[in-house]
Amino acid sequence: MSETRIGIIGGTGLYEMPELTHRRWVRVRTPFGMPSDALLTGRLGNRQVIFLPRHGRGHRWLPGELNHRANIWALKKLGVSWILSVSAVGSLQKRYRPCDLVLVNQFVDRTKKGLEHTFFGGGLVAHVAFAHPVCEELRHLVFQEAKAAGLRVHNGGTYVCIEGPSFSTQAESITHHKLGYDVVGMTNLGEARCAREAEIAYVTLAFVTDYDAWSETQGHVTLAMVLANLQRNAETARDLIRRVVPKIPSEPGCSCHTALDHAILTDRKVWPARIVRKLQPLLARLLNQA
Repeated sequence: MSETRIGIIGGTGLYEMPELTHRRWVRVRTPFGMPSDALLTGRLGNRQVIFLPRHGRGHRWLPGELNHRANIWALKKLGVSWILSVSAVGSLQKRYRPCDLVLVNQFVDRTKKGLEHTFFGGGLVAHVAFAHPVCEELRHLVFQEAKAAGLRVHNGGTYVCIEGPSFSTQAESITHHKLGYDVVGMTNLGEARCAREAEIAYVTLAFVTDYDAWSETQGHVTLAMVLANLQRNAETARDLIRRVVPKIPSEPGCSCHTALDHAILTDRKVWPARIVRKLQPLLARLLNQA
């Protein structure tokens, strides 16, 4: 069996690691269009990793423009079984301070992009279980390493995903705060849904940059405020990734890696050949069992 790979999604600062060797940028064409950018393959210690710049190098794509299907399909095609997704979020509760790490375990969808966050349709119907949208095994591992590194880390939390590109209105932010949601962001829900359908174990590392707009005692979020904390968070994320990557299992074995076993409703006899070809990296395990 070929070596399983670890995908890392995030900003430019994440792949600026001197320890990353055998670097090579790879362009992957997908049936869903082009990913955000080329993907950087390399080795971090004894593990093979693949970095995807979520917004493209130079930060060229709005959150609403991200092609999550192409991004996840490309990572799956390159053999990724685990994804560490690093993102910036706003805090919706006082206890989450700027530069804290929140390992979210739930999502609320405030986008209008449901059909863009699934690989299925067009004659092949699937309904994956998504009650627990991140990989609990991977989240626990990251939590333990974050604690060992002395980070201020919160184990669990609800991420409300908005479309952007503007930040929330104060009324929206107050509503999310009163509903008890923990952080707000614009990117990770689509990634998580597509990763589950692709049978990739996925975890979000949500680094707080601001208090959004709900608090009367804190300054309302601005781009300048976000950028002020991004660099510090990127350095923390790099250090944490160095700790986590060697501890990730070498072989896939959690329930995320068999998420399609009882998810496809369409009778196998009538799976459209063109859809099967389109989803070959996702369906290969099932097709090999047939």
